[in-house]
Amino acid sequence: MENHTIKARITALRSYMNDKRMNAFIIPSTDPHLSEYVAPHWQSREWISGFTGSAGTVVVTLNEAALWTDSRYFLQAAEQLRGTDIQLMKDGLPETPSIEDWLMEKLQPGDTVGFDGYVFSTAEAKRLITLFKDKAKMDVDFLSDPMDTIWTDRPALPSAPALVYPTAYAGKDAKTKLSDIRKVLSAQGMDALLVSALDEIAWTLNLRGTDVHCNPVIISYLFISQSDAHLFLHPQKVTPEVQAHLQEAGVTWHDYADIQTFAAQIKEQHLLISDSKTNIQVFTFFDAHCHIHSGTSPIAAMKAIRNDVEIAGIRHAMQRDGVALVKFFMWLEKAVPKGKETEISVDRKLHELRAAQPLYIGESFDTIAGYGPHAAIVHYEATPETDVPLKPRGFLLLDSGAQYLDGTTDITRTVALGPLTQEEKEDYTLILKGHIDLAMAVFPKGTRGAQLDVLARLPLWQRRLNYLHGTGHGVGHYLNVHEGPQSIRMQENPVPLEVGMVTSNEPGIYKADSHGIRTENLVLTVPAGEGMFGSYLKFETLTLCPIDKRPILREMLTNEEVAWLNAYHQQVYDALSPDLNFEERYWLAQATSAI
Repeated sequence: MENHTIKARITALRSYMNDKRMNAFIIPSTDPHLSEYVAPHWQSREWISGFTGSAGTVVVTLNEAALWTDSRYFLQAAEQLRGTDIQLMKDGLPETPSIEDWLMEKLQPGDTVGFDGYVFSTAEAKRLITLFKDKAKMDVDFLSDPMDTIWTDRPALPSAPALVYPTAYAGKDAKTKLSDIRKVLSAQGMDALLVSALDEIAWTLNLRGTDVHCNPVIISYLFISQSDAHLFLHPQKVTPEVQAHLQEAGVTWHDYADIQTFAAQIKEQHLLISDSKTNIQVFTFFDAHCHIHSGTSPIAAMKAIRNDVEIAGIRHAMQRDGVALVKFFMWLEKAVPKGKETEISVDRKLHELRAAQPLYIGESFDTIAGYGPHAAIVHYEATPETDVPLKPRGFLLLDSGAQYLDGTTDITRTVALGPLTQEEKEDYTLILKGHIDLAMAVFPKGTRGAQLDVLARLPLWQRRLNYLHGTGHGVGHYLNVHEGPQSIRMQENPVPLEVGMVTSNEPGIYKADSHGIRTENLVLTVPAGEGMFGSYLKFETLTLCPIDKRPILREMLTNEEVAWLNAYHQQVYDALSPDLNFEERYWLAQATSAI
C-alpha cells in the first residue's frame, strides 16, 4: 500500500532541491543541540519519512531516498517505511554502505550535497565537507533548511517557562557549579566555554523545563567566561523566579536568537568548544572572532559523578518506583487471565501507579510494552494500530522509567504471562546470567565500559548469540534518561567508570517474529577497596524490583549467580515491604523467595 503523504513530502523536498541546485539532502534526527530526543519543531526526519524511532538519518537524492538506522529499529523501520519508496539501510551491518559511500556512488563530481548546518555537529560537518569536496570533488551547502519552506504546519519553537531546580535536590547551587567549571577552564588555559548540550546547561544552572518530551531540559545555549556567564533562551521562559535565580548565580540572559550577535562581540578569547556537541553554524559564529580550542566540555564528566545529595535522592526515587512496580506486577498477574488487557492498557496502568508516588513528575521515556513478537522490536512503542491483547502465555517485555524530583529511573523486566517454550526459558536465563555477571564485577580503577561489556555477553556468545545495542548507558539526575560520558558497550569509549556514576545494566536478546528478552537495572559505581596495583571498584545495584523467577532454568546458573539473585531479592523485599499492605507484602515475599 502506497504512502502518498510521505511521497508528497519527498516530492516537495526535491522541488526545493532543484530550486537550490542541490543533488542530495541529508536529514538527521537531531536539533541544534545535537540531542537524542528533540522537540517537535526539529522532528524533520520523522516528518519526511514517517519513521518514528529516536535514531536515524534520511538521505534524499533527485531520484532515490534511503534511511539509515541501527539494529534497535530494523523491524520498526521496515514496517514504517513500507509504501514510501524509502530504502532501509541497516546501519552497522557489513553489507550496508555508509551514507557518504552511497552518495559518492549515486552522485557525480560537481554535484551539490546539502544539509542544515544547525543540526549537524561541527565534527561531522567538517568530516563530510572534507570528504565530499576533496575526495569526490562535490560542493556542500549547509546554509539551507528546506523544512522552513516545505513543512507548512511546522510546530513552533518551544516557549514554556523554565523551572528552577531546588538545591535541596541538586546538592550544589549554580553559583558553585559555575565556579568549579571556571577552575577547570583556568587550569586548561581557557578564557571561556560554549555549552550547547541541553543536559549540561540544565545541570550547571539548576534549571529544568518541558521543551523536550520526557527530557526536562530547556532549549538554550550557555557561554561561561572567567568573569561572567550568558544564557540564550526564549524570553517567555524567563519567569520572575528564573530571573532572580539567574541573577543570584551571576548569569545574564539573552534571547535565543541573539547568539550570533553576541558571538561577534567576543574578541580574541581562547574559547573551548566541543566539536561533537556544537553545531557547525554556531561554531562558525564564534570561529570568526575567537581562538577556538576543540575539546571536551568539562561539564559532562562533572555531571556524571553524583554528589551525596543526588545519590541519596536516587535511592529514595528507586524505593518509590519499586513500590509502584510491585503494585503493577501484582495487578498484572491477576489481570492478564481475564483477557481484557493490551500493551497500551498495561502502559496506562503503570503510569497511573507511578503517578501516585510522591515527587513524581512524569515518565523518563515512552514505555516499551512489547508482547510476544513485538518484544523483539527493541524500541517498540504500541500504537492503536499495533496494540495487541495480552494472553496467558509467552513473555511481556516492559521497559519503562520515571522522572522524580530527586532522581530518574529506567528499568526493564521481562515477565512470563503463562507457559513458555524451552527456547524462551534458555534465552531468559542466558540474559539473566549476563546481567548478574556484570552486576558482580570488581575491576581496577581506570577500567572502561568496553572492557566490562564481555561479562554481559559471554553467556550469549558461547551459544553464538548476541545483541547489537549497548549494555549500559549513563542516566541523568532528574534529567535525560540517556546521558554520558560513560557507557558499557562493545565499541571503545575512552571514559573510565568512576565512583558516583550511575549506569544501566541491560543485556538482551531479540528473535524476530518470536520473542524479545531484556533485564535492566541501574547500578552505581562504588569503591571495592585497595588491592594489587591500586584501588578497585564495583557496582551497587540501585533498582528495586523483583526479577521474574518463573522462566529461570536453575541448572544453567552457577552457585555464585544464584547467591547474587537471592541476595538481591532479599534487598528488594527489605526495602519495599514497609510501604506495602499485607497482600502486596505477601506477593512480594513469594516473588523474592530464594531459588
